[in-house]
Amino acid sequence: MASGAIGTVTRGTTNTNRLRRVDRWIATLPVLRSTADPLVVDLGYGASGVTALELHQRLAKVRPEVEVLGLEIEPGRVATAREQLAVVRSGATGFAPDARIGFALGGFEVPLPDGRLAAVIRASNVLRQYDESEVVPAWRRLVSRLQRGGALIDGTCDEIGRISSWVDVTAVGPQHLSISLRLDGLDGLDAPSIVAERLPKILIHRNVPGEPVHRLMLDLDRLWRIHAPLAAYGPRQRWIAVAQGMRDAGWPVRGGRTRWRLGELTVDWDAVAPQGFAW
Repeated sequence: MASGAIGTVTRGTTNTNRLRRVDRWIATLPVLRSTADPLVVDLGYGASGVTALELHQRLAKVRPEVEVLGLEIEPGRVATAREQLAVVRSGATGFAPDARIGFALGGFEVPLPDGRLAAVIRASNVLRQYDESEVVPAWRRLVSRLQRGGALIDGTCDEIGRISSWVDVTAVGPQHLSISLRLDGLDGLDAPSIVAERLPKILIHRNVPGEPVHRLMLDLDRLWRIHAPLAAYGPRQRWIAVAQGMRDAGWPVRGGRTRWRLGELTVDWDAVAPQGFAW
């Protein structure tokens, strides 16, 4: 572990293309376009640096000057990622040899050179391995390392990225809960509430009667059943109808058909915050 690093070593599970859903959403953040210093931190990238390389590749399409720094508190993982980066620099991969990306030791303290602050911090599948009571303190520490208008993305997904969810957190607290599902996988027996297994740590134990996120899961499944006849036109049309139905039912759903057709649904945090939650 790095001297002074804050946090514990995660399991390190990672897979190519695993974080594509949350990366696609991060690419829409206004701060990424407006900041004069487009520095993005990939916190706890795991046993391989590939998801950090993919993050840079995806964000560079909307902000060519973007810089990604991968942080890990396990030195062996940093060494592995740097070896992978050397191969990238040689031009032997599909990643840009001159990609503005690096890897370093660090944890929740987010050590950055020259007093810099991050525009975005992505912490995927990191906090799920902590106790729920540790989440808000970790959020507070991480957002203190953000630029004005920056965002922390605390997300969770399955091993191949079919099922994802995340909370975006700013200096004033959590803003939204987003879920993103591979809709083709919902054509069978699965229902949208399958995401309950991959909710962020702050919510995963709150999918019980009386909690707002439980009602969210129930309403998603109810509308998925109601709109079953639209399956003949494909799962995207069915999901769009579900998202519109959620909005019509009073849920503060953000975005529109462009995002919904990707299998996404974003709602305001206040609508799903755990009972007793305090920032």
